[in-house]
Amino acid sequence: MAAIAVVLFALPVVVLLGRAILGGVLTAALTDPAIVQALVLSLTTTAVSLVLTIVFGSPLAFVLARRRFRGSTLVEAIVDLPIVLPPSVAGLALLLAFGRRGLLGEPLDVVGIQLPFTTAAVILAQTFVSAPFFIRAARAGFQGVDSDLEDAARVDGGDEWQVLRRITLPLAAAPLAAGLVMAWARAMGEFGATIMFAGNIEGLTQTLPLVVYSEFQSSLDASVAAAAILVLAALGVLVSVRIIHWRSVFAVGSVT
Repeated sequence: MAAIAVVLFALPVVVLLGRAILGGVLTAALTDPAIVQALVLSLTTTAVSLVLTIVFGSPLAFVLARRRFRGSTLVEAIVDLPIVLPPSVAGLALLLAFGRRGLLGEPLDVVGIQLPFTTAAVILAQTFVSAPFFIRAARAGFQGVDSDLEDAARVDGGDEWQVLRRITLPLAAAPLAAGLVMAWARAMGEFGATIMFAGNIEGLTQTLPLVVYSEFQSSLDASVAAAAILVLAALGVLVSVRIIHWRSVFAVGSVT
């Protein structure tokens, strides 16, 4: 039964990669302007969304890990909500909030900011659906740091910034790195929220997952090639996460 489950998960991916590699379409994809342009856009937007996730997600994760306050459970639920929301629902929610006729659309338009169907909308959609993966991992990482070590550093004269930089962050490094990798992978594969909020405009909002959808309607080989690139990227990410976890185990073993 376990073998059947493995085959069920592996077979579609193996068939997809096999067709892309053996059929030569994966190599041809590297010269397809639409796919290359979408790949560059995906890498650029996911990099920006990852920076935003670190800047805004890290403080939130730290607060949720170290502080209990009225409504903290509700805040945690709100943060986790994009993980379980259907992507199309997330895109519709973003459109109603930041669209031209949305809640904040007119105030933003007054200052000359228009988010829907722009590259900025792609970044916002990616951040919305991917940041919770980092925040969850970072929260667990901060909770796993022994507070006695931090207190000892304070007794030795370290200020809060030094404690954070030299004690907290290094000890929570493995979960933080794993969370970043998973958040990047989720942003890279984002489709539903992007197409609802940013559209499918070539060169502007058409990321690699959208190319898979668009090419499927006209060229199966091009769709397979773009999908294979995404599969290889996701596989590399998952392997990286496991390597990070193993390194953390070895680090703990060496310390003990």
